[in-house]
Amino acid sequence: MNSPEPAARSASSSSPFRRIAVAVILGGLVFTVLWIMVFSMVTSMLIGAGCCIVIVAASSASDLVEMLLDAVATVIFGVLAVIAAIVGAIFSVFGI
Repeated sequence: MNSPEPAARSASSSSPFRRIAVAVILGGLVFTVLWIMVFSMVTSMLIGAGCCIVIVAASSASDLVEMLLDAVATVIFGVLAVIAAIVGAIFSVFGI
């Protein structure tokens, strides 16, 4: 039998070092492609570094948005739970 796969990703797969490493690799690939396409080396380096910075910044912003959405969802589900408890208490008082 196959063992079930874990539902959540491990913490090490989303570490900042891994994100930065992937961004550097992608920036290097962009630099190499642009340099092969006969752009100047300085232009290729600037564009490659810009891609690297954009990837890291977008990843950090994504984490912030995810954290805010989790907080909002917790509050909304808490309010819905209170409303459900009140409705349930009313129904139990009247025996419905």
